[in-house]
Amino acid sequence: MPFYFFTIYFKTETATSVEEKPPTRTLFCLNHPNMIMEVLYHVWMIKAGRWDLSNSLPLELCSISLVAAILLLWTGNRHLYDFVFFAGIGGALQAVATPDLDLSYPHFRYFHFFYTHFGIILTALYFTWMKGFGPTFKGIIKTMVALNLLLPLVFAVDIFVHGNYMFLRMKPIGGSLLDYLGPYPWYILSLEAAAILMFIFLWLLFRKRAVIEEKLGS
Repeated sequence: MPFYFFTIYFKTETATSVEEKPPTRTLFCLNHPNMIMEVLYHVWMIKAGRWDLSNSLPLELCSISLVAAILLLWTGNRHLYDFVFFAGIGGALQAVATPDLDLSYPHFRYFHFFYTHFGIILTALYFTWMKGFGPTFKGIIKTMVALNLLLPLVFAVDIFVHGNYMFLRMKPIGGSLLDYLGPYPWYILSLEAAAILMFIFLWLLFRKRAVIEEKLGS
């Protein structure tokens, strides 16, 4: 975590426009720990005999957001920013608030879980605060379209490998926000509504940045 906070609050290089790629030092501080932690996680899963197609593919919402965050840090792509900002922050906040963990502190999995989820949030905030990007209402629409395109694909994988990625076949055992959104499969529709409300809240919270960006672009 010090990598993220150091980079966000003590910027080592400056960018002259939102189109620039992230500077090298920032890329190292934000991206490399993410990738290392994710590789170590899969190495641990394999060595522990826990890696399985039904639960180890990067098809959870936060896993997809982490991959998007890594690609965002490499490319500075605006479309990736929209997804990481809305789906990444929304999903990671819910995951951190109600963690679905079977291993507790001080196990490696505990640190991996919180490090990568906070990494998603801080990557989105870095591009908002330091790179001049800003969330837009159009970004909400694009993110919702992307999520609804992903859902049938992930559900097909769930059926094929007998998994429960993105909790499309059942609720998490440990309890979560889904417990308040109705029975299966209706909680999936309720979750769509909750996601839209969360995205709108995030947009309203950061819309001043979006207004500034639009003025700079005009």
